[in-house]
Amino acid sequence: MFLASSLFLITLIFVIWQPKGLQIGTSAIIGAVAALLLGVVSFQDVITVTDIVWDATLSFIGIIILSMVLDEIGFFEWAALKMARLSGGNGNLMFIYILVLGAVVAAFFANDGAALILTPILLAKMKHLNMKPLAVFAFLMAGGFIGDSASNPLVISNLTNIVTAGYFDIGFWEYAKNMFLPNLLAIIASLVILWLYFRKDIPKHLDIENLAAPESVIKNHTMFKLSWWFLGLLMVGYFIGDHYHLPVSIFALGGALIFLAIANHYKATKPLMTIKAAPWQVVWFSIGLYVVVYGLKNAGLTDTVAMWIESLKTYGESTAIIGTGFLAAGLSSVMNNMPTIMIMDIGIDQVGYAGNEALVYANILGSNLGPKMTPIGSLATLLWLHVLAQKGVKIGWGEYMKVGLVITPPVLLVALLGLI
Repeated sequence: MFLASSLFLITLIFVIWQPKGLQIGTSAIIGAVAALLLGVVSFQDVITVTDIVWDATLSFIGIIILSMVLDEIGFFEWAALKMARLSGGNGNLMFIYILVLGAVVAAFFANDGAALILTPILLAKMKHLNMKPLAVFAFLMAGGFIGDSASNPLVISNLTNIVTAGYFDIGFWEYAKNMFLPNLLAIIASLVILWLYFRKDIPKHLDIENLAAPESVIKNHTMFKLSWWFLGLLMVGYFIGDHYHLPVSIFALGGALIFLAIANHYKATKPLMTIKAAPWQVVWFSIGLYVVVYGLKNAGLTDTVAMWIESLKTYGESTAIIGTGFLAAGLSSVMNNMPTIMIMDIGIDQVGYAGNEALVYANILGSNLGPKMTPIGSLATLLWLHVLAQKGVKIGWGEYMKVGLVITPPVLLVALLGLI
């Protein structure tokens, strides 16, 4: 356990620290190779991990490529400007509308997509509106929070969702049906609590006349119109795939490549540049870090988790659901939600999936929301901080946790109540 834990901790430190530009995927792969050489994991473990995460990883790449093409068309900038215009310059309404937009983007384009694409757009718009620093901080923090807190409704909304749905063989429709209420409660709780927390920093009125007209930012009108039909058909495809028990990645990645080809036909994008710019490091990060985490499983961590869950069950189903959610949240906040979701999935599997289905969804909620307590909790937050730093906006750990530790627990609790 000491060797496995030390290796995981060192790998995570390098992933977060990124010394001399060392990318997250590279650090994770180095950690995985070290785990293999030190005997913490075997070649068979690597095959097992790859079998668990391949669908999630390829789906994620597809979702990001799709998002990047839509971004090049001007789709997301149009949506952000539309929301700003709908607010009529009312600061409070704009705050709510931007969070609703973030929730929609997270649902259909994953939380990482929201962090990578929506964040720079919103930051640029806030600069055009001449917002004060405290107002900018409020909008950015709230936007970053909703990206994770609303990433529960669909299998494709978060890497953790795809991994868990694949691990327990949960269908697209079954997942969406069970997560509808918890996600709705998470969004409502997020809107209310974020507004209450930041209400003093939100400007009462904003001059939106300086903002561009939404239609003016659309770079290819033909692709823009086609994108609505394509996204609708893609969603239908997910449900058809569910009926025939097909991997999500067939539609997520396959659909993205088809959309990329259509965009190339209409000269709306350059496919090679888009594919090259896709976050391939996330692929190596997913596989590498999960291999390192499997070493913790071999060392007995999942047995301990299973024991904790069994203990929670003795206090009744409601306590088990809430306890499992907060256990996943706590682990995610200190060791990142990517390894946490696998450890918790294996632990729940050891307890037994039959009759404990609600615990699986509680784990997802905890692993999606819990990371918001710390800057290292989720890949989306790390990407979000990286995007902001590139734009010259630095948010310190103290600043971040001061918000995250206050807002996250009540939102998570309300979301978990939707499973009871």
